[in-house]
Amino acid sequence: MRLNRRTVSFGVLVVLILVDVSVASNNTWDKTREKKARIVKKLRKDFRKLKKQDGAVKLVGGENGHEGNVEILHDGKWGSVCDDEWDYLEANVVCRQLGFDGAIKPTANGHFGQARRRYWMDNVYCDGSEDELSKCRFDGWGTSDCESSEAAGVICAREQQSQGVAIRLAGGRVHNEGRVEVKLGNTDWGVVCGDGWSLFEAAVVCRQLGLGYASDAVQTNFFGGERIPMALTGVQCHGNETSLIECLHDKVLDCPGPLENVASVVCRREIADLVFDHIELMRTAHLEDRQLYWLQCAMEENCVASPAYTIQRESQNWHLETRRLLRFTARILNAGTADFRPSVPKHLWEWHMCHMHYHSMEVFATFDVFAENGTRLAEGHKASFCLEDNQCLPGVEPRYKCANYGDQGISVNCSDVYKHNIDCQWVDISELPPGQYTFKVAVNPEFKVGEMSFDNNAAICRLLYTETFATVHSCVTGRP
Repeated sequence: MRLNRRTVSFGVLVVLILVDVSVASNNTWDKTREKKARIVKKLRKDFRKLKKQDGAVKLVGGENGHEGNVEILHDGKWGSVCDDEWDYLEANVVCRQLGFDGAIKPTANGHFGQARRRYWMDNVYCDGSEDELSKCRFDGWGTSDCESSEAAGVICAREQQSQGVAIRLAGGRVHNEGRVEVKLGNTDWGVVCGDGWSLFEAAVVCRQLGLGYASDAVQTNFFGGERIPMALTGVQCHGNETSLIECLHDKVLDCPGPLENVASVVCRREIADLVFDHIELMRTAHLEDRQLYWLQCAMEENCVASPAYTIQRESQNWHLETRRLLRFTARILNAGTADFRPSVPKHLWEWHMCHMHYHSMEVFATFDVFAENGTRLAEGHKASFCLEDNQCLPGVEPRYKCANYGDQGISVNCSDVYKHNIDCQWVDISELPPGQYTFKVAVNPEFKVGEMSFDNNAAICRLLYTETFATVHSCVTGRP
């Protein structure tokens, strides 16, 4: 068949147009691809540059990118961080700096291996608001007395941390108590080692099971389980984890006395929650010089600094010596849903003849003065002279009174108030040189009694002390 010249010309024209369109399209695609490549290259260059900036951090020694010992870049060289004073606040800053939501757990004692390099940072103290670790307080670049086994590390939060893990309580008399059993993947159910088991780990279990709060953390086989294989050991939680498997735990099972060392919990829907009044602390703090003659009763309860007892032993006129006391009022509110009661039963309370009352807890409050590097320079403590309802909100009747061997405790919406003029309601700072310090007051500091949260049990403040004047200011609430 013959095609006329006009038809052939039209066909050639169409082909040429398609070729031109294809070439134009390819050119556009090539330009777009080149532009993207330049952007990616620039981002990679910027990221590498960022990683090499002074103060950059990285994690080493962990199995995954979200965990490991912390190393920080300074003066063009990577260095380690010492675990002195290392806790959740510092770990949280590191994890946020690395782009994670926060920290699951701070680690210490070279958990991810010994320090690989010299220590750049020691006695790191963060308040939690910093966006980089290098902006926290520390002893100074390269100033450290730490061994290689004291490397600080972190485990940062990541998604889907608890997949393939089941948990339950067994052996209890009621559904909200029992030994903790876990099932990892396709393995059989196993128990958790009770060594080091505390209210923090128990709190995570109770929350994960939807059973409220932890009132007891049991470390024996009271609920059975001694014949069941061990599934987890070395569990350490901060207390705010959503799953037990998110907590720090041993990679290799190691449980001392496994037959009787079984982790168990008792959960409660309603529980106390102590809140320390840091405003009242700042308002009432003041200095008082007082002769030892007037402190003899307090000395029987170890409420003055150790040099005072040396003076008492070595001087005949010891009672004329003067001690300088930082006095303040401690007001503790129970903002929970159940009464706060002592950790030991009434028949085990200890009678103190000097103050003519019973002590229901060995240590109810601690008072500490720290240097800038975290060293404790002065300390005090307060056994619970009596836990009682001194102030209650309108409509709430006080129920606890320690007079006449009465019941001790703090009712819901009531406060126990230790006024500044009461014995032992002070810190003996006689040997403290003038300067600026950190002052910390904590209640229920040994976590002997379960609470909704321990994050409001302490006031962490700044202390300005001169030879004739002291002021406590800038307090924030925190954990003991």
